[in-house]
Amino acid sequence: MAVAAGGVVAPRRRRWRNLLEERRFLAPVLIAPAVLFVVVIVGVPLGWAIYLSLTDAIGGSLTGKWVGFDNFTDAWRDQNFRNALENTLIITLAAQVLVVAGAAVLSHFLVRDFRGKWFVRLLVILPWAAPVSLVTIGWLWIFDSLFSIVNWTLGKVHLIGVLCGAFSVDGCSATNPPPWLGHPNLAMFAIIVVHAWRVLPFAVVIFIAGLASIPTEVEDAAKIDGATGLRKFWYVTLPLQLPIALVAVLFGIVFTAADFAVVFVLTRGGPFNSTQVLTTWSETIGIESGRVGAGAAISLYLFPLLLVVTILMLFFARRAQVT
Repeated sequence: MAVAAGGVVAPRRRRWRNLLEERRFLAPVLIAPAVLFVVVIVGVPLGWAIYLSLTDAIGGSLTGKWVGFDNFTDAWRDQNFRNALENTLIITLAAQVLVVAGAAVLSHFLVRDFRGKWFVRLLVILPWAAPVSLVTIGWLWIFDSLFSIVNWTLGKVHLIGVLCGAFSVDGCSATNPPPWLGHPNLAMFAIIVVHAWRVLPFAVVIFIAGLASIPTEVEDAAKIDGATGLRKFWYVTLPLQLPIALVAVLFGIVFTAADFAVVFVLTRGGPFNSTQVLTTWSETIGIESGRVGAGAAISLYLFPLLLVVTILMLFFARRAQVT
C-alpha cells in the first residue's frame, strides 16, 4: 500500500511541478496579486465614485437619489469649474515644457564623468524621493509674502520691476515686493514651477536611460560625419531618444494633472478661486460643501484625459521596447 501510495504521489508532484513551469499557468498566478491590488485599491474606489457621480449623495451618506448626468452638466455650467479645468490644462502642459527642457540639459550633463557626479545625481533625485506635502511646505516658505528668498534675490539683482511688469502686478516695487501666492498670475507661475521641480528628477532618470541606450557605433559615426553639438543633438540624439522622452512626458502629465497636494498646500485654490484645479475644486465641492455626488462628477472629468494619456503611454513604451 505504501509503495502504491508513493507511486501515486510522485506522478502528482511531477504533474504539479510541470504545471508550474508552464507559462500559461504560471503567468496568471504571478500577476494575480498585482491585479487584485489594483482592483481593490483603484477599481473599487473608481466604481464607487462613478456611482456617486450619478446620484445627489451628500456628506455622511453612502447613497443618494439617482440623478443621472445632472452633476456633470451642472458642473460644466459653473464658471469656477471651467476655470479649474483650464488651469489644470495650463499647469500640466506648461510644467511639462519646463520638465523636458530641464531634463534634456541635466541628462546630457549627468552622463559625463566629473568629480562629485554621484552627489549631483543625489541632489537631482531628492525632489522625487521626498514626500510631496513636505517639499511643498518648503516652497510655501520660499514664496512667503514677507520673507520670500525669491523676492530677496530679485531685489539684489534689481529685477523686481521686470517681474512685476511681466506678470502685470500693480503697485509692485523693490520696497513693495510682489505677493507670490496672493496674485493670480504669480500664483499660477509658482504652481507650475513647483510641479516642474517635482517631476524633473523622474524625467532626468528616463532621459539618462535613453542616452545610455544609444549605441556607441552611432555616436562614433556621427563624429566621423562631423555632427557635433546642436547638429548631433537634433539629427542623432533627439530622434533616438524621442520614444522614451515621450514616455517621460506622458508620465509627467499623469502625475501633474492628478496631483492635489501642490495647489492645496500653496494656495488652496486662491486667491478668489483663480488657481483652482479639478482635484482641489472636487475637494471643495465634495468635501467642504458636502455635495459628494457633485464632487465625484468633477473628479471624473479627469478620467477621459488620463485614460487617453495612459493608452498613449503604453503605446510609446511598447514602441520604445521594440526599437
